Amino acid sequence: MSAQPEVTGFFEARTSSIQYVVADPETKKCAIVDPVLDYDEKSGATNTIEAEKILSFIRDRGYEVQWILDTHPHADHFSAAQYLKDKTGAPTAIGEKVTDVQKLWKDIYNWPEFRADGSQWDKLFAEGETFKVGNISAHVMFSPGHTLASITYVIGDAAFVHDTLFMPDGGTARADFPGGSSTALWKSIQDILALPDETRIFTGHDYQPGGREPKWESTVAEQKATNIHMSKCKSEAEFVTVRDARDKTLPMPKLILHALQINTNAGRLPEPESNGERYLKIPLNALEGASW
Repeated sequence: MSAQPEVTGFFEARTSSIQYVVADPETKKCAIVDPVLDYDEKSGATNTIEAEKILSFIRDRGYEVQWILDTHPHADHFSAAQYLKDKTGAPTAIGEKVTDVQKLWKDIYNWPEFRADGSQWDKLFAEGETFKVGNISAHVMFSPGHTLASITYVIGDAAFVHDTLFMPDGGTARADFPGGSSTALWKSIQDILALPDETRIFTGHDYQPGGREPKWESTVAEQKATNIHMSKCKSEAEFVTVRDARDKTLPMPKLILHALQINTNAGRLPEPESNGERYLKIPLNALEGASW
């Protein structure tokens, strides 16, 4: 059996996101996975309420932050990676294919000076690369489909899959964002479901089907047996048909054009302009064809 890290989830209700602290109980070293920077699109206000909850928890437990990990550039919330790096000094990391996402969105935002080389993060993980959280071994799986850059962190017996699998009653993630692919998503999910049955699966969102309480932990065995997509779709072609049909009915996330300019820059907010204020840049008609 792989080592069992101590995993604590923090549900952020505004975007239905789950953030994680993953700790080695022996060494008290930990990683933060997919942290959220609070943002209200109606007023343009930002805050660090969620990040401070995580920092308070870490202080109370006596943990030392070893990594700040993002699974991909998120389309529905801002990343708090840079804020947490400033507070803890821990390095930030993401998958190396983030450069493909940066190049795509650099064109969408018309950012000729933007560095699309991944240098905004301290570490770019390659497929199969290993690292440690304390004494617990970890490795990276390339999991494209939802985005070009999505990865899964397998830390001990825990796999952090974010927007690839949801809880079994929620199915799978959409694959219609720029650079997305339902075919690639099927293959990524097959790789995840090939992990040992007892592997704990931690998802990055929970939309509370039927109004139930938020949940975010399952196992590979549970996903194979009861996931509403994976237990029914027995072939790639069947899955692609189901996933693509579903995606055609979904509006874009309300924050996608807000969030990608922050998250392709490792959670950094835009630089202040001459009046000291920061501004987002929203391209019009850049995602034509999406359902309203």
